[in-house]
Amino acid sequence: MTGDFVLETLRARGPGRCAISLARGRDRLHVMPTSTGYEIAGDSSYRWNGRERGQTPFAVVQHTLAGAGRLQYEGHQRTVRPGETMLVLVPHNHQYWVENGERWEFFWLATTGQEALRLCRAILADVGPVFRLQQNTIARLASISLDLRDGKAKSAGEASATAYAAMMTLYDDLLGGEGGPRNARPRSIDRVLAHVRRRLHEPLDVQALADLAGLSRAHFSRVFKTCEGVSPAEFVLAERMRRAASLLVSGASNVKAVSRDCGFDDPNYFAKAFRRRFGASPTEFRTTGMYSDRARRNGG
Repeated sequence: MTGDFVLETLRARGPGRCAISLARGRDRLHVMPTSTGYEIAGDSSYRWNGRERGQTPFAVVQHTLAGAGRLQYEGHQRTVRPGETMLVLVPHNHQYWVENGERWEFFWLATTGQEALRLCRAILADVGPVFRLQQNTIARLASISLDLRDGKAKSAGEASATAYAAMMTLYDDLLGGEGGPRNARPRSIDRVLAHVRRRLHEPLDVQALADLAGLSRAHFSRVFKTCEGVSPAEFVLAERMRRAASLLVSGASNVKAVSRDCGFDDPNYFAKAFRRRFGASPTEFRTTGMYSDRARRNGG
């Protein structure tokens, strides 16, 4: 079925939800659907809090067909627009809802199980909680939702296979298919790196960078160090020192201005940090007009 036909079928069936509960054997299945459906939410009575949905972990993939919803994710609020897909884990610090006077049309698939949660955490680390999927991915997820609503999975094994297919569809789209990963570094980290390099003259505390990435501070710090080999704070300092060395060598600004342009309010602290890194004061460094061997080794 084409993507348009699948979505037309979904809408023609009308709003509805289906809880999936099938008898399981002794073995715990690593991917399992728990519910799915298509809904049009039209008032503020539609609101979910990720801390108030029990302690059994599960994931919700929710695709916006029309209208818009609101998502507050770890203190950062955004609008989920048509064509965007939202991914959240429960339990977790988030809320999503519809504002009064607004309308949110969407379909969703909720899954649980060790592998489903692992893949969803990887997606959140890479692209954050809101992203755009290819049209064939959206159609595949909608088709899986319809199959589950129609009861085509007659056993726990069939339901698990269906949910696993949904997870692999997301994986191929977002984390890399036959061509390998779309990006060796998560896009959330790329976003932070670009932000840091543009705003070295501003305060850059770790919590604000984590918010920009859409991750908790602890998770962001772990992902960042895995990608860059240093902590976020160490990276910011290294980038400021690199900028300072470049400005000093160019002779475009005096030392006090360089200090300010690189995010240091206190020129004395800047001078001490610079000496620790390059083995020379800013003035001495500028006077030489060239990088020392130590400066090169330290990223100048």
